[in-house]
Amino acid sequence: MATLETINYQRKRADLRESEVVWANADDKEGIPLPQICWADGSPWREPNLWATQRCELRTITRKTIISTMTHLHAYAKWLESEQIAWFHFPAREQDRCLIRFRGFLVALVDRGELAPSTAQQRMARVIRFYRWAVISGLIASDWPMWTDKAVGVRLVDKFGLERTMSVESTNLSIPNKKSSFTKLEDGLIPVPAAEVPNIITAAEEWASEELSLLIQLGFGTGMRIGTLIDLRVATISRATPSPTLEGFYCLAVGPGAHPPVATKFGVTGQVLINKGDLEKLKSYIYSGRRLKRVALARKENSNLVFLSRFGAPYATIDGAKSINVELGRLRSKGLSEGIYAFSGFHFHRTRCTFATELARAALKHLTVSDAITLVKGALLHKDEKTTLGYIKFIESHAEMSALANEFTRKFLGIMRIDEQNYGE
Repeated sequence: MATLETINYQRKRADLRESEVVWANADDKEGIPLPQICWADGSPWREPNLWATQRCELRTITRKTIISTMTHLHAYAKWLESEQIAWFHFPAREQDRCLIRFRGFLVALVDRGELAPSTAQQRMARVIRFYRWAVISGLIASDWPMWTDKAVGVRLVDKFGLERTMSVESTNLSIPNKKSSFTKLEDGLIPVPAAEVPNIITAAEEWASEELSLLIQLGFGTGMRIGTLIDLRVATISRATPSPTLEGFYCLAVGPGAHPPVATKFGVTGQVLINKGDLEKLKSYIYSGRRLKRVALARKENSNLVFLSRFGAPYATIDGAKSINVELGRLRSKGLSEGIYAFSGFHFHRTRCTFATELARAALKHLTVSDAITLVKGALLHKDEKTTLGYIKFIESHAEMSALANEFTRKFLGIMRIDEQNYGE
């Protein structure tokens, strides 16, 4: 089966020394972890590997995007091997073409509930993007019948709520992803009920590693994304300052403009809130024997990270992210087997949704809507107000639905009681 490997990529240049070609580093920059796809026999799939290398050279595409794209192409490579089809198999018979068959495979997975529609849509789009690059690069003939292009209108809403329609290029292979009218938050997730949060935290403390347990607790307590949490530095924690407005809370400086820098989505720099209890737990973990053993195995540039794997490696790598996801999957399965149904569909990002929802709910009780938006936007480091408004609308709509449900229940029970009385007579 095809595998996704990580190499330490560094630019090279060819030098001629005494009639011999010697490959030397093109610059003094450190190597970059770069994903590469290998077939089952160990040979590399050169075309997507070259594409990933070129995108890495551009320096304008984030490593996270490259990793995500290569992960989708890795899934495609595994399917090609299982079906014993070449990636350039485009016969005259349409239903036999590799892309047509792969699309049907993804749709079948969605229908069986084994793959989310959004994931299937993204996977097909990334595969088509790779083929477009292959055509432009001359690696595959452009006159081969691969797909049919079409123009579609996409409705966009800017951060001020204004709508406009943009014409984009699509294909007949694109997989639709129709969204329900049910109000959802960031990344289409919904928060965990507040009453279930202690059950998840307790289960993590009992069945998960100390690192995952602490990460989950911090996710619920601070709303930080997993990418920010695993990039926290020791100096970030030691330089926490008391919040000037909220007693018992401290502020952590994160983002590319913080000192030291901490990774955030969209490169937003700001202050995140952390309560005193969670801060003390972090400090205690930093100087624990468990972490110090990991620091002893870490490279010098990684020793200041709060969270390290048992091999002393940062979690902000392909293998590190996989280890967290694997352990979270085991915790989810264990929780469900023990009857903790809050683990059903539980993903780490739901900790952030839960924190933001509860913060917005509390803010709306004591502040004006505009002040509540400002507070939530700052605490969650949202890029714009549109995302924050989603939480406000979510709370308002659920409050209305709760009132409607209560009224319906009262009327329904009233009807039931009348029927019971009539039946008794």
